[in-house]
Amino acid sequence: MISSDDSRLTLGRFLDDIAERYGDRRAIFFEGRILTFAGLAADSRALSRALVGAGVVKGTRVAVLMSNRPEFIVCAFAIARVGGVLVPVNTFANVEERDFILRHSDTSVLLLQSTLLKHAYVDELRAAHPELDRGVPGRLRIPELPCLRRVVALDATETSGGIESWADLLAYGEDVSNELVDAICAEVEPADDGVIIYTSGTTADPKGVLHAQRSPVLQGYRFADILLYDPDDRVYTAYPFFWGAGLAMSIAGTLAAGASLLLEQTFDPGSALEVMEAQRATALHAWAHQQSAIAEHPSAASRDLSMLAKVESSGPMGKLLGVEKDVYGVGSSYGLSETFTLSSMLPANTPAPIRRATHGRPLPGMTIRIVDPESGEPLPTGAAGEIAVKGVTFMRGYYKTLPETFLDENGFYRTQDSGSLDAEGYLHWSGRLSNVIKTGGANVSPVEIERCVAGCPGVHDGIALGIPHPKLGEVIVLGVTPNEGATVVPEDVRDYLRGKLSSYKVPRCVLVFREEELSYTGTQKVQVAPVREIVVSRLERERAVIAGHQYGVADPAS
Repeated sequence: MISSDDSRLTLGRFLDDIAERYGDRRAIFFEGRILTFAGLAADSRALSRALVGAGVVKGTRVAVLMSNRPEFIVCAFAIARVGGVLVPVNTFANVEERDFILRHSDTSVLLLQSTLLKHAYVDELRAAHPELDRGVPGRLRIPELPCLRRVVALDATETSGGIESWADLLAYGEDVSNELVDAICAEVEPADDGVIIYTSGTTADPKGVLHAQRSPVLQGYRFADILLYDPDDRVYTAYPFFWGAGLAMSIAGTLAAGASLLLEQTFDPGSALEVMEAQRATALHAWAHQQSAIAEHPSAASRDLSMLAKVESSGPMGKLLGVEKDVYGVGSSYGLSETFTLSSMLPANTPAPIRRATHGRPLPGMTIRIVDPESGEPLPTGAAGEIAVKGVTFMRGYYKTLPETFLDENGFYRTQDSGSLDAEGYLHWSGRLSNVIKTGGANVSPVEIERCVAGCPGVHDGIALGIPHPKLGEVIVLGVTPNEGATVVPEDVRDYLRGKLSSYKVPRCVLVFREEELSYTGTQKVQVAPVREIVVSRLERERAVIAGHQYGVADPAS
């Protein structure tokens, strides 16, 4: 339940409130470890003291490069308690993307784990910035990362050069009292800067979406209510913590209800099934393609998932479990990184006909209007146009960007999504007006891919498109034209891009076209809409299989 005292809507006070309410109840399960609500609060407070001792003050940008593990959550609350600004770093980011986030956010302190899967984050940092090896903790001098002063590795056993160990960081808090931390926390307000989330748009570089402390707290309480969670729920999440859904829905929404989180560092369908069965999961947070991978795993049918009740009947997990009645669903919603996820939604137990037909009603404090995409003038009820939003969880702004560049004259944010509002106030989302690609829960900039492929040997031109896919929403398909006399091999193009892009941005399919097959504008830019039609037609004609879906063949599940 959302606190009636608006001053409690900071992350530090939120943690204090839920720790007082749920105390010794289990908050997190991770690799056999259990962390209670009281333990989470204690660990977070200890880290807050350490951060103060290390020089973090209100407004300090503190980046966290960690997987879905308890320490990420501890860090998030510790940073916010003392007025720092959390900068979650995408664990899939390559070196260039990581450095952009650290530089653009003005990160002063970086907290990270050394390795994750194929990534060796500390080694990559040392290789890219030799100054770290001869640096002094707290006094780093790296021109490419001009604000960075301190790097702390979670699993380092000792401080080496400019990379500090976690134990040495915690030692900074030995002479910092709880009274001082409380005094600092008392000066943190819901309106203060809280989180910068980096998300791709239509431009090549990601945008820093700056939110106040109020946004994740408010959305956490809302998710707990809307998803009908209670203290007996056990939520397995595959949503990455570095994006809004992981922060608001998984972390804040689960903890706000007094429920417990079931965590793994990386997603693997077989391992997910093991954890959900052993820990008696009642709810699952996973993208559609992840749910499909779980449901289609060879061991899925033999698992006892009888407690997993809060799933949609029409989804992969609902079908696996034999859910017959459509009494629970979360699809009737609409949101953005700019609104810290939800702008509109309906309770998960809303009658199915309404849930299936709409994208919810605007949440309290949120205003949605439909405007003409060209003029910006409001359109009448029922008319289709561009969705515009503003309200209590809307971002403070794009970091380092003037507000007049993203707000209209009435203070609304134009989303570049199309939709309509009916007479009963329900929102109906109908698609994108822009070319941003939404694949597997992530936004991907086509410009970024096109800029990278421009350097690929033999390639004259490239256009990246989002093509509809039943599990991923969209898949990235890249159309390329070869230089005169050159031969382009699709897999060679993908190999080239793997070295320059995060894995989820690498096109699933590369199609080679002759230049005369494509349509161009008067300024010799490729026209997107005609090329999209050509690409879809070719995929269907060739019966192409991408991420388990065959184009040109009717889906038997539809």
